[in-house]
Amino acid sequence: MKIVYDRFKKNREGAIWIRRVLTAWLVAASFEYWILGTQLRDLSGLEGIAAMNAGRMAAIGVAVFALLWVLRNRLSEREQRWILAGAAGILMAGALTASFTWPLLIACVLILACIAVYESRGWNGSALRGAVRCREQKGWGWATAAAAVLFFGFVSVWTVCRVRSFSVPTYDFGIFSQMFHSMKTTGLPITTVERDGPLSHFAVHVSPAYYLLLPFYMIVPRPETLQVLQAAVLASAVIPLWKLGKHHNLPSAVRFGLCLLLLLYPAYSGGTSYDIHENAFLTPLLLWLFYGIDRKNGWITAIAAMLTLAVKEDAAVYVAVVALYLLLRSLLSGQKKWGLVTGGLLLAAALGWFVAVTGYLAKSGDGVMTYRYDNFMYDDSDSLITVIKAVLLCPMKAVFECVDKEKLKFIGLTLGALAFLPIVTRRYERLVLLIPYLLVNLMTDYKYQYDIFFQYTFGSTACLIYMVLVNLADWKVNLHRILALGLALVISFGCFCGQVVPKAMRYPAYCKTYGDYYDSLRAVLDTVPDGASAAATTYYTTYLSHRADLYDIRYASREHVLSCEYIAVGVTDKSCLKKYAVDGEKGYENFVALLKSEGYVKIAEHEGKLEIYRKEK
Repeated sequence: MKIVYDRFKKNREGAIWIRRVLTAWLVAASFEYWILGTQLRDLSGLEGIAAMNAGRMAAIGVAVFALLWVLRNRLSEREQRWILAGAAGILMAGALTASFTWPLLIACVLILACIAVYESRGWNGSALRGAVRCREQKGWGWATAAAAVLFFGFVSVWTVCRVRSFSVPTYDFGIFSQMFHSMKTTGLPITTVERDGPLSHFAVHVSPAYYLLLPFYMIVPRPETLQVLQAAVLASAVIPLWKLGKHHNLPSAVRFGLCLLLLLYPAYSGGTSYDIHENAFLTPLLLWLFYGIDRKNGWITAIAAMLTLAVKEDAAVYVAVVALYLLLRSLLSGQKKWGLVTGGLLLAAALGWFVAVTGYLAKSGDGVMTYRYDNFMYDDSDSLITVIKAVLLCPMKAVFECVDKEKLKFIGLTLGALAFLPIVTRRYERLVLLIPYLLVNLMTDYKYQYDIFFQYTFGSTACLIYMVLVNLADWKVNLHRILALGLALVISFGCFCGQVVPKAMRYPAYCKTYGDYYDSLRAVLDTVPDGASAAATTYYTTYLSHRADLYDIRYASREHVLSCEYIAVGVTDKSCLKKYAVDGEKGYENFVALLKSEGYVKIAEHEGKLEIYRKEK
């Protein structure tokens, strides 16, 4: 006990320095915010942030930090905590008087409640004692494997039936289907359908991780294979999660419950509803990264970090946040050497990779999609650095955007589905792991990033599930763990059944009811020879994606469409043919007339829904 006490007492110094930095920042931010005019304090706009003076705020922050250091022996620890709480309260009061909403009020109350717990009880170092090792029960391992197999089957059937029922559009599945065909035949991720001409997909998103799936795709080179592979990748996340639970001495039943919670989490299976995306790699790889740093295994940490960075250019954000978490945890836990070195290396690698990749995209690629954060671009720039500056200048702007009324349902289906267990902790360094959830899913005004049925939840899911795991591991009474985990499972299961299952089962029902119709559609599309250049309306490009030259009629130039040997036209797809319409009418008729004038002849059709044209030489 004396060793634990001495270590905890020694580590308080790290917590004190962190508290001083936070207090100085909040005091400076409060001052800079309150001196704005009443209208400029309105958080719905950006004029107030633009009017703030970053230099003055930095000077105030440094002065406050210096003052706290000078008064370190005169102020008790609790008094110093009260200063932090007071600064936060003053800042929130200003925000509420200028931009009152009920969600913002509730968010402020919850944040202040968290700070009040810290003010009254401080940081919790009790987890340094470690948990009692529990006896292994093999039956739970088999139950976890069975749950993963069921999840794999559920996602595979759902997503494969999307392909089989012609429900997958060009953007994004048709792109990836053509890209994998190109990777199989040429080794390069070239598409023509993505940007209306031959282009490496890596000029849009740098995702070398896709090559991990290529060997399996080459065995069965079909679009459906990609959907099955995504399901396998996601199901594999239970392996590092189970191993993490074992490392943290959680009983087998609790580990099973955590794995089941991940598989039932509505944003996990829900994220597959828009078909395969590279983001699916994030959950298992980040869990492996957490496992590597918790085990202090350099090889696992390095490999998991490199593979995570290979997922996508913005995956560097997740690695950087994990690195920051490791650095803070090391400062507070006394395990400084390995943690600080590893955290520093991870942070340097993440920042270096991000700068290099975004620089490549800006110079030789399609640029970084910073428009998704226009609600923070106060200086008319297109740099993600502006987002960071905006949050530092006006943290309440970030809170305001995170609790926008359009995002409340998403919060309920994500954080609420976990019974808010990720934030039930006094190990406050863990709250750093909320950054991906806040930054990627809540701060943006790009609606798809706060929708559980899109692929933007996979990275934050790994962080949230890990937080649930380590928080439960801190609890010493196993019954408390089981009750809390049981509550989260009940909520997630309810959300899964109410939100995900009805959407998922729609596509198998389509295939069962209209199977013969879809077969006849495929037979008509088969009149387009493999390898021949083709253009098609959006829901037929995936089936025709096994060729080097493919264009979506809706997005392609007239020149590229008319350069194709074959054209597949969805007769009733008005949105794809609207640019050929006059006053919104006769898009199909005008397009067919154009084809005929260019020497195209109809060679096949299907029930007035699909027509195939071939260019006569």
